[in-house]
Amino acid sequence: MAEPQLNQTSTNWKDDLTSGFLVFLIALPLCLGISVASGYPPIAGIFTAIIGGMLSRFMGGARLTIKGPAAGLIVIALGAVTELTQLSNGDAVLGYRRALAIGVVAGVLQIILALIGAGVVGNLMPSAVVHGMLAAIGVIIISKQAHVLLGVKPEGKEPLHLLAEIPHSIAHLNPEVFAIGLLSLAVLFGLPFIKAKFAKKVPGQMVVLALAVPLGLLFDLEHEHVYNFAHHAFTVGPNYLIRLPGSLIKAMAFPDFSLIMAGASIKYIVMFTLVGSIESLLSVTAVDSLDPEKRSSDLKRDLLATGVCNTLASAIGGLPMISEIVRSKANIDSGAKTSWSNFFHGTFLLLAVALMPGLLQEIPYAALAAMLIYTGFRLASPNEFKHAYHVGPEQLFLFVVTMVVTLATDLLVGVGVGLILKILLHLKNGAPFKSLFRAVIHEKREGDALLLDVQDSAVFTNYLGLYNRLNTLDDSVKQVIINFENAWVVDHTVLDKLHTMSKRWSSRELILTGLDGHQSMSDHELAARRRLRSATA
Repeated sequence: MAEPQLNQTSTNWKDDLTSGFLVFLIALPLCLGISVASGYPPIAGIFTAIIGGMLSRFMGGARLTIKGPAAGLIVIALGAVTELTQLSNGDAVLGYRRALAIGVVAGVLQIILALIGAGVVGNLMPSAVVHGMLAAIGVIIISKQAHVLLGVKPEGKEPLHLLAEIPHSIAHLNPEVFAIGLLSLAVLFGLPFIKAKFAKKVPGQMVVLALAVPLGLLFDLEHEHVYNFAHHAFTVGPNYLIRLPGSLIKAMAFPDFSLIMAGASIKYIVMFTLVGSIESLLSVTAVDSLDPEKRSSDLKRDLLATGVCNTLASAIGGLPMISEIVRSKANIDSGAKTSWSNFFHGTFLLLAVALMPGLLQEIPYAALAAMLIYTGFRLASPNEFKHAYHVGPEQLFLFVVTMVVTLATDLLVGVGVGLILKILLHLKNGAPFKSLFRAVIHEKREGDALLLDVQDSAVFTNYLGLYNRLNTLDDSVKQVIINFENAWVVDHTVLDKLHTMSKRWSSRELILTGLDGHQSMSDHELAARRRLRSATA
């Protein structure tokens, strides 16, 4: 359903304009940093955020989400550019253009997924697997950006090698570059601990730029020169600063489809499509839960908007985009009311790169690396491990295995192993194989109440049947009672999704019954349950 808010524009535009501007302050440095970390030109992320902000607003996407490049796709983007550059005889520009072709095809596939209604499947992914994947991405980001912050070029390429090389880079760090990076990290990690109101309102990323740019000028990074520190000579220069083209038109690049059927291209098309769609849909669902008005977004329409914007962004040289959770939360916290805030954020980005490219070129890479390390730390925070364990030891096991396999191989293999392991755990816990992919539900209507009796199992692989039934309820149903007494296994993913769905219901009640005879995997209220065979008498 399109967003019925045109008549609200006159009353909400000030709130949306303000929040759009504040999100722009956060998005500007992140777009540049994510682009560079992805192996794309710095301007690519700006293209993506401009298109995602200004176009998606008119396509009925989620109301309060901000669309743009995300740290979660850095690993895929960089991998695509690196592999395709190798297949292009080391021609980095051609590798980049061939990566753009992958983005175009992935965007078209997202459009197709949205049109056939398959996008909702991505929202049913097990949370432990998804968070394990995101934690791995966080570690990979840190492993790469730590060397940038230290001002050292590493020899390693793979995440585990890069992590092992950090001590060597620390021993050979460039003091002036590191000073900028260390100050930036101190601001990002320290600002949240300041209790004063102004600290809550000022984006940490802009504080970083306000300190890092003058420091870069003090160190004269614009001119290559040698300086001495502690009896050692170090070199700094423009290669430690962002470089942007003179105009947006000249910055555009167009896809090269000559290797689109190559194995490497197909692999990254699949990863961009699946990971991008899953991460975007999860973000939309999370943002909906933060919406003060508890409005529910149309996931199909939002994925369609994302696919269209991705296709256009990649067609002119931009990065793939998603509905990004951090900027979206900042959008809500800043008082956004409608999707016009996303539009204004894109407009401010357009004005910034069009009117002050010279200022943007004074931004040190070390400051951007600090922002990405901060983002990576939040993705792989110790709290993520704690939360997984709190939900249940099996969830922690899935989380860690997905993360480790992803670090050792790639995203597609890591997620695949996580999903297979999840299915094997369900079988071990007693889920009948016949019901793994087919929901068996008996229903009965009693007045304004609907009783759904779930048979055999309720797990992530068969949840779509229950999800579709709950999404087709008519207005006369005021109470939904779901009985799990005859289900051998009730998955955490299912309970979590039902809990999220019920919070968005304003005039309907959800009651879960039949779980008293099940063993809970932990003390968490949404922990997975299994029914012991001895309880079948």
